[in-house]
Amino acid sequence: MEKLGAFTYRYRKWILVFWVLIIGISVVFALKLPSVLSGNGFEYKGEYKETRKLLEDDFGQAKSSIILVFKRESNVSNREWNHFINETFENLKNFDSAKSITSPLDREGMIKDELSYGLIAFDKKAEDLKDEIDQLNKILKNKPGLSVTMTGEPIIVQDLNIASQEDLAKAEMIGLPIALLVLVLAFGGLIAASIPIVIGVISILTTMGAVFFFSYHADLTIFILNIVPMIGLALSIDFALLLINRYKEELHTKPVEEAIKISVATAGRSIIFSGLCVFIGLSALWFIQIDIFQNVALGGMAVVLISAFCALTFLPALLAVIGTRINRFSILRLKDTKTSIWHRFAKFVMRHPVLMAGLSLVILLAGLVPVAQMTMSIPGTESLPEKYPSRVAFEAFEDQFIPKDKRTENKVSIVIETKGNMIEASNLEKVNSFLEKLSKDNLVDTIDSPFSVMGIEDPELLSQMLRFGQKEQTAPILDYFVRDNKMLIEVYLMTTDHSAEAREWVRDWSSRDLDLITHFGGAIKFEQEIFDEIFNKAPYGLLLIVVSTFFILMAAFRSILIPLKAIVMNILSLGCTFGIVVWIFQEGHLGIEPVDIALILPVFVFTLVFGLSMDYEVFLISRIQEFYLKTGDNTESTILGLTYTSKIITSAAAIMIVVTGAFAFTGVMPIKQLGVGIAIAIFIDATIVRMVLVPALMRLFGDWNWWFFGIKYKGQTKNRKKPA
Repeated sequence: MEKLGAFTYRYRKWILVFWVLIIGISVVFALKLPSVLSGNGFEYKGEYKETRKLLEDDFGQAKSSIILVFKRESNVSNREWNHFINETFENLKNFDSAKSITSPLDREGMIKDELSYGLIAFDKKAEDLKDEIDQLNKILKNKPGLSVTMTGEPIIVQDLNIASQEDLAKAEMIGLPIALLVLVLAFGGLIAASIPIVIGVISILTTMGAVFFFSYHADLTIFILNIVPMIGLALSIDFALLLINRYKEELHTKPVEEAIKISVATAGRSIIFSGLCVFIGLSALWFIQIDIFQNVALGGMAVVLISAFCALTFLPALLAVIGTRINRFSILRLKDTKTSIWHRFAKFVMRHPVLMAGLSLVILLAGLVPVAQMTMSIPGTESLPEKYPSRVAFEAFEDQFIPKDKRTENKVSIVIETKGNMIEASNLEKVNSFLEKLSKDNLVDTIDSPFSVMGIEDPELLSQMLRFGQKEQTAPILDYFVRDNKMLIEVYLMTTDHSAEAREWVRDWSSRDLDLITHFGGAIKFEQEIFDEIFNKAPYGLLLIVVSTFFILMAAFRSILIPLKAIVMNILSLGCTFGIVVWIFQEGHLGIEPVDIALILPVFVFTLVFGLSMDYEVFLISRIQEFYLKTGDNTESTILGLTYTSKIITSAAAIMIVVTGAFAFTGVMPIKQLGVGIAIAIFIDATIVRMVLVPALMRLFGDWNWWFFGIKYKGQTKNRKKPA
């Protein structure tokens, strides 16, 4: 690492030129990134997707559709109302991008009092309709007392993209100024305080420019716009904070070149190990074969690599050019470390290790209690802020036109295949037998099929009616439910939204050995597959994180006990975090309306924070280890390590809390929960765990902390045996 420091010092100007070129290129592609993002990322190659394709290819169902919600004020007459609707659809006659257009004036049940709706169906996915939406925005016009609003999946997807960009700008406006203030308090001067912000911005721009090229090989979710800056800004500022702090410390007694070498060799080593922990934590998401997890793994791993590379090359080169001028424009006088409050606090913790460790564990365990009541769901329309017209219109459409027992969240679509034509009596007999089994299930509310629509229970009679009945009566039924040897039936369950009971029902029925070939689809099947994929694969990722973290920390500190303690404490602090998040969001405290926890939150917070919190573990223990190697005194080394790192750990944590916690003021609910969750986790880790529990346990375990298969440290006596 010292050679890297010498290299960056020698070629400092060339390194800065290299980075200026990288930044210039990255900005061009970073600005293009929003245009290639789409969807919420919950895409999974399973039975739901296969069934969806069957419905589109064989049954002619649209790949996506836009709902036009018409609204009138009470003083508008029926004549004006009908004229407005008719005029709107007349204007749509030249809109040739649609598969079909349905006016509320052409079908019964699409007009109610002051509300009505029309449908525009497409043969394109929701995320591919940007041009069509722009065209519709030009065609659709409101009038006094009359309005038409677009909603449905394509509009909500686009609005989520817009909301994500707005949220990012809002979070940066809140987070960056406060982060700068924290840095000024940490370093006392404007130059030293502004450098980490510069490093953060460079890391994010470079990463977003690189992520743009991933769009050629993968579908990127709109949440990339929030995840990359959230991780990148917090992590890169932390890295810069650690290295600048060490550089300023060394600069008191050493020339610039020597200070750069030592800083890169010490703080740089911590950056590599902590970055490696975060990188591996994010790589664990690869086990989950769902687009949003793959996206976050891709973007997160990229921003970790680039942030670490920037901190180890650009930052030392910049510090080498600035030299001693880093202390200019000082506005605060910093106290001597050995007389600071941190030194007194460290000595207090070391004098009362049992009390401090006990109190910490009680607090962490108390926070775990609400976790047992956690209810998770996949983010939907409710993810959008309430101010968005597309959400307001969709909720009004559902309330007025879709009965609660007929909503998509209660529906399971089943495509049945038989040998030969479906409407043969023998095949209808098999279908009828299957329907009878379904109808006897306690969770089944209603079943829509040719049998129920025709009001005929006898398969033989239904076969005759479908073959030889009046076409005006049978054609719509055949068109909707039957294609050659396939039949669509729609089952509505008596369950609540996002119900675990409903997921268990579809999991059970889709795995049964039936006489017919069946393909299960619908919202419930979609949720069941997403939940199963996460719950089945996440343990492998978590195991990778725990095992790899253990070996990384073991290699870093040549200790068995320190990695074990770090893992257990991280799990405890994260469990406490989840409990607090449940208390705030699910139970509706602190002015928050009660809402389910986003399914992505536990996995993302665990994988992100487990690695991020190792920043503090590595930085604190590295400094303790430095002193222990010199003295062999575990207690004194812990006091000194805590004294020298407490302020910088507190500052680093405060910055990370501010940067991620700023997303608490955003509108997209999953991002709000994620930002709050990470901020709480970092706060708990940097205070209760890192400042109290870690040093207390270091004191209690004594020299056992440093035992590594009989290896003795320099500071210990030559013939020292294993600690007793």
